[in-house]
Amino acid sequence: MPLGKPAGVRCVQLLEDNRCAIFGQPERPAFCAGLKPDIEMCGPDQTYALRWLGDLERATSVSGSN
Repeated sequence: MPLGKPAGVRCVQLLEDNRCAIFGQPERPAFCAGLKPDIEMCGPDQTYALRWLGDLERATSVSGSN
């Protein structure tokens, strides 16, 4: 996404199973490469992790109120 990924928009690099298609590749955005999974982000399961990422999306959106 050359102009960045707006909050709430699914990344074009996400595969059907929610894995990153460019993980480990040089073209992966610096923000994504800097996002280090830890217990706070991942929690006990995928549902928790996806909710955490959604909250991050809303908190970093331009309007801050998505």
